[in-house]
Amino acid sequence: MALTFSAPTPLGYFTSLVQSDEHFPLLEAAASLAQDEEPSIDVQQVLDDVERLLKRVTARMPDEADDLTRLAILTQVFYKDLGFGVNANDYYAPENSYIFEVLRTRRGIPISLAVIWLELARALELKAQGISFPGHFLVKVALEGGLVVLDPLTGESLGLDNLSERLSPFRDPADQSAAPDLDEGETPLGLYLQACPPRDMLARMLRNLKEIFRSQEDWPRMLQVLDRLVILLPEVWSERRDRGLVHAEMGHVHEALQDLRLYLEAVPAGPDTVALRNRVSELSAL
Repeated sequence: MALTFSAPTPLGYFTSLVQSDEHFPLLEAAASLAQDEEPSIDVQQVLDDVERLLKRVTARMPDEADDLTRLAILTQVFYKDLGFGVNANDYYAPENSYIFEVLRTRRGIPISLAVIWLELARALELKAQGISFPGHFLVKVALEGGLVVLDPLTGESLGLDNLSERLSPFRDPADQSAAPDLDEGETPLGLYLQACPPRDMLARMLRNLKEIFRSQEDWPRMLQVLDRLVILLPEVWSERRDRGLVHAEMGHVHEALQDLRLYLEAVPAGPDTVALRNRVSELSAL
């Protein structure tokens, strides 16, 4: 009897990539997100393309370069020579979150550019990590002389004043007015510069897409994103709740009830409990 093999579905492939946090394949998992739009996308080709970018960087690297030199050359090649930067003309296009498209156009948003930049930086043995900064994803590199925080859109190094200014719109105005000199009551800036784990980076990419499709009321595409979020963050019950509500919008009564009931079991006293129980009752009556 001949053996037959079938290729995994995009969701099955994604599931296999995100099972463990050990050696989490951030670039590969991020590249796979576009398979919801283009199932034929070859993720290995994306990885090979990034490997070719790395060769462009290493070709410029002198022997025995220290960390500061490696960072400077990476910044020069990535932003100046290769021309990566922000897609200012269509910042909220979903394509800005698809790595294959970012590689093709050299245009993206902070987190998609950061995924590629971090892959290159780590291949150069730089101690580089992402920062889930409010409103704008950042990256950081630990050097012998201290910590360097960079804007992944431009490669600009950000000082404390710049970071504080960027953070200001997200601080609680009551906290700011309470102690303007000593910053008492405010969350210290350093806490906003903690490393963002790869799983959380991927979740932030997916939530960007989720918000785009929610604003467009594009329920089928939002559902695809939520399927991935539920797999990626199985204990974040709000994603399962949101998936249930999208299923309801699409008329998938059985799937909606399953997700919403699981959410209510896990979060029996949430602020949305009454509204969701009413929604479950409505769906059950259909």
